[in-house]
Amino acid sequence: MTSLISTAAGSAVTFAAEKKSADVTDWAARAGWVVGLLLFIALVYWLMREGWKWRGTLQGDLPDLPSAPTEPGPVRLELSGRYHGSTTAGQWLDRIVAHGLGTRSRVELTLTDAGLDVVRPGAADFFIPADQLREARLDKGIAGKVLAEGGLLIVTWEHGEKQIDSGFRSDHAAEQAEWVEAVNNMINTNTNDMKEGTAR
Repeated sequence: MTSLISTAAGSAVTFAAEKKSADVTDWAARAGWVVGLLLFIALVYWLMREGWKWRGTLQGDLPDLPSAPTEPGPVRLELSGRYHGSTTAGQWLDRIVAHGLGTRSRVELTLTDAGLDVVRPGAADFFIPADQLREARLDKGIAGKVLAEGGLLIVTWEHGEKQIDSGFRSDHAAEQAEWVEAVNNMINTNTNDMKEGTAR
C-alpha cells in the first residue's frame, strides 16, 4: 500500500513538473510573429502611401490653387476650425489629393467680397475667388470623416473645369449655418450682377 502511495505521489510530482515546463514561452516563435506583424503593417502603410501618390498623379490636370489677393476687401465672416478634405462635387468618397487638398489640418476661414481665404497652418493655403463659389450647405460627411447630420460645412467651388466640395468643421458648430447663408447670398448677388451686366 505504501509503495502504491509513493508511486502515485511520484507520478503526481512528475506530472506537475511536466505541466510546469509546458508553460515555458517560445520566445523565438513569438518574436517571429511580432516581426511578421510589423512587416505586414509596414506593407499596408506603403501601399496606402503609393495609392495616395498615384491618386495625386491622376489628378495632375488640376491647375495650381489661386492665392489670396493683396486687397481682398472688408471681412464678412471669420471661422476657426478644421479642414477635413476635398472631393469631387457630389461624390463624397472621391477624395482630391492634388496640391495638398487631401491634407487634413487646422484652418482659418475668412470670407470677403473677393472670396474665401483658406489659411491652413502646416499645409498649403488656398483662395476661392467669389465668382468660383457655387454653393454652401451643411452635410454629415466627406471622404474619411462622418459626423452627425449638419456637422460639416461643405463649400462647393469650381476650379479649372472641375467642381469641388471642400469640408470644414467650425470650433463653434452653431456658426456654420450663418456661413451657409452668407456664402449663398454672395453667390446669388454675384449671379444677379452678372445677369444684369449681360443684359446691358
